[in-house]
Amino acid sequence: MTLAIDGGTPVRTEGWPSWPPPATPEQRELLLEVLDSGAWGATSGTKVGEFTKAFAASIGAPYGVSVVNGTVALFLALRALGVGRDDEVIVPAYTFVASATSVILAGARPVIADVTPATLHLDPAAVERLIGPRTKAIMPVHLAGAPADVDALKGFGVPIVEDAAQAHGATWHGRPVGTLGDAACFSFQSSKAMTAGEGGLVVTDDEAVYRRLWALHNVGRSIDGGWYEHPDVGWNLRMTEFQAAVLLPQLGVLDEQLETRRRAVEYLRRELPLEVLAEPAGTTRSSHHLALLRYEAFGGRSKADFIAAMAAEGIPLDAGYRSLSRESALSAYTELLPCPVAEAAADSVVWIRQSMLMSDESALADIVTAAAKVRKAFSSRVQ
Repeated sequence: MTLAIDGGTPVRTEGWPSWPPPATPEQRELLLEVLDSGAWGATSGTKVGEFTKAFAASIGAPYGVSVVNGTVALFLALRALGVGRDDEVIVPAYTFVASATSVILAGARPVIADVTPATLHLDPAAVERLIGPRTKAIMPVHLAGAPADVDALKGFGVPIVEDAAQAHGATWHGRPVGTLGDAACFSFQSSKAMTAGEGGLVVTDDEAVYRRLWALHNVGRSIDGGWYEHPDVGWNLRMTEFQAAVLLPQLGVLDEQLETRRRAVEYLRRELPLEVLAEPAGTTRSSHHLALLRYEAFGGRSKADFIAAMAAEGIPLDAGYRSLSRESALSAYTELLPCPVAEAAADSVVWIRQSMLMSDESALADIVTAAAKVRKAFSSRVQ
């Protein structure tokens, strides 16, 4: 069978579910309510406070602060925990660059640690090799929506900031992501499980940390003080009422969406001629923000060749992250040590994005058919 990239007929010509999903009547109603009220900012309206409390309550966190994006959420969590100049924060190599740049924004140095081969989550053994007297926090990333093993990192005796940008609704041994460390940060950027285009949220169970978060995101005001009292240095990093209006109704459909993606990943794990990476042991629910596939160079062909061939078949895959150890821009702020596992993953792992995982089984079957077609064609033309 001729590959579509070579002039053959594509496996799939239909599109894929959009993300974010189409706006609901409830979202439209809440947006118009905010618009007509004239109370568009968090200091004058009620929606940001309502959403923040509802989200925090949904994961069992007593305190939350909503902010403009996920990177800022990480920055605020670090600063609220006392991270600053000359400090170090350990971050995984296989993650979005914001995990490192948020540390730089806080005035500290990101220390990039390798990940585990099976799951691509932060490797506690790598952390043990890199931790030192200047280490003031560890930032595990709940990659692809699967919880990192925060318990294994607590023994190092430094604060844990969970990067939960991809893990809305995930649980670890039955405990919600966001309640495993000292603070946790969620993102509501366009691709995320809950989205307002942009936005972020920090949760904590420590009242003192919460008070610092609140002051930092609200121009240094005290939560008990007046409008023009600024006992701390802070910034205006507040979420808008419009963002909160878009987000509030999504809490009610998150569980259903997670279940749809769970079924999709289970199907792909059974049927695909590629390995779907497993979640860390102890995962009781993943958000399945991504399905991570390990491409094994069929017929010696590169990952780029595979992605191009799958795209021609109507299956758009994502190349995924580069290892942070290869991000030369970070070299001005930290020493880029080799991270062989993350670097190998960057060369071999491809992603199926969340929107495709919202498809029905017939669409998922097209992914399987296309992958088998490309594998057969590549393997029959060994270079």
